[in-house]
Amino acid sequence: MKDDTIAVVAGRHPHAHYGAVNTPVYRASTIVFKTFAEFEAAADEPAEFRFAYGRLGTPTSASLEEAVARLEGGAHCRLAPSGLAAITTALTAFLSAGDHLLMTAGAYGPTIRFCESILKKFGVETTLYDPLVGTDIARLIRPNTRVVYVESPSSGLFEVQDVPAIARAAHERGAIVMMDNTWASPLFFKPFEHGVDVSIQAATKYIVGHSDAMLGTITCTEPMWHALKKVHRELGQMAGPDDIYLAVRGIRTLAVRLARHQENGLALARFIGTQPEVERALHPALEDAPGHALWKRDFLGASGLFAFSFRPGVTKEALAAMLDGLRFFAMGYSWGGFESLAAPFRISRYRPGTPESEDRWCIRIHAGLENPEDLIADLEAGFDRLRATS
Repeated sequence: MKDDTIAVVAGRHPHAHYGAVNTPVYRASTIVFKTFAEFEAAADEPAEFRFAYGRLGTPTSASLEEAVARLEGGAHCRLAPSGLAAITTALTAFLSAGDHLLMTAGAYGPTIRFCESILKKFGVETTLYDPLVGTDIARLIRPNTRVVYVESPSSGLFEVQDVPAIARAAHERGAIVMMDNTWASPLFFKPFEHGVDVSIQAATKYIVGHSDAMLGTITCTEPMWHALKKVHRELGQMAGPDDIYLAVRGIRTLAVRLARHQENGLALARFIGTQPEVERALHPALEDAPGHALWKRDFLGASGLFAFSFRPGVTKEALAAMLDGLRFFAMGYSWGGFESLAAPFRISRYRPGTPESEDRWCIRIHAGLENPEDLIADLEAGFDRLRATS
């Protein structure tokens, strides 16, 4: 079955819900049982009594978990109330006091902050590594390294990691591999085919797709399932039923939306790369982008998120003139919705310690679903304002 078909059919069981095409929203805390035998059996969570208490799952959450696991190619999936909650739950499930974690320096900022604050407090040591380390990561793995965490492309600067090489090195030394797979979604990167053991997504982004719900997913292989399920349950990580429903609805159109995000993103990146003020468009699918060969080898497509860096000399005032007048690009955090976004930053935000001479202004672009000609015209007028101010 092809991915776009899986996205439409997985997790849908109409005849279990009186013929309703969509799994209904189950707003449930208490689940009642007809007999003492059923009540007693539910405590052990066998398959036929999975729904024992609302926090442990409902048909609504099961629908999304089944669809995400099928698309990513994992054995099981659990949900969390946000992408960050999914990240912290997964890390907590597989790390204990005295363990060592290898975390890519290109990870989502709150991920790194969690490692350097909460995990540190509980006795887990974190080492940040260069996202482009590749097979040399073997030199960083210690006897007590339990997890190697990858995010490809990286946040902000969009470096592509050699995930299969990193996974081989980690597994040879007894460590597991976690990945933030939000950028590519399950359609454009298959984590478990490349050696990943636990895959995390901020479903807030492309799975929901409409900027109206917060959600995270954690998908894992069979050997990882017991530890993940246990900690997920003990942390009480249950998302709200309405947010889950919006994600179930969103995943049905994921394939067609991502195709347009990819098309628009590439069109914008190619236009931006021709502007004289731009140093480089940081989009892995561009032929001249660093890491393009790895992206072409391992990925099945590109999403609508990328960035570009300015050449030296672009002032904060000129940047403000460009951004403040944009019609179709709102300034805001997050991404993955139908709307286009622009978020300015300096390289040092993602690479602390960057020399001042190299600390360029950048803009992260999320290409939404608008007509690409309108988006390009909007950016073109923005570059004109930037030049006038400069």
